[in-house]
Amino acid sequence: MRITHRRKKEEPKKNYRYNEAITAPEVLVLGKTGENLGVMKIREAIDMARELGLDLVEINPLTAPPVAKIIDFGQLRYSQEKEARLAKARQHVVDIKGVRLSLRIGPHDLGIRRNQTIKFLDGGDKVKIEIILRGREQAQGPMAVELVKNFIASVNALVPIRTEQTVERNANKVTAIITKA
Repeated sequence: MRITHRRKKEEPKKNYRYNEAITAPEVLVLGKTGENLGVMKIREAIDMARELGLDLVEINPLTAPPVAKIIDFGQLRYSQEKEARLAKARQHVVDIKGVRLSLRIGPHDLGIRRNQTIKFLDGGDKVKIEIILRGREQAQGPMAVELVKNFIASVNALVPIRTEQTVERNANKVTAIITKA
């Protein structure tokens, strides 16, 4: 079974305006520790930030007047990139792994598929259990459904699972999706 990975749309980076790039005539200024310094003309606020050797960064442009904070812009950008890298490192993409059974599968092969399913579930992935019925096997639909139910029960005996998609028969396929509980 082919597993496809769909790329998620990345959220656009938040672009901050700072110093002369701020277009508002007045801003509500916050100090570098977060204290409120009041509403000021943009030129006064930039001069105050320069005296401290810092930048005036527009934090919330949607309010009236916009909120700006006196901080080091390079440090702000670095800390946000660091947080984004850490969040990306911590995330786990949940894949749907496939396990294919057949009506004529032997008990040893069934045990191997069960162990592989448990390995996938322990890795945090979902598992799609599938039987494709070919030719005269299509008349044995209830037997295939029973085989998948028994397989799920045998996996559940070893690892607690939750059925995400119940056992269904669509044309010549019998499928179910399970995940770790």
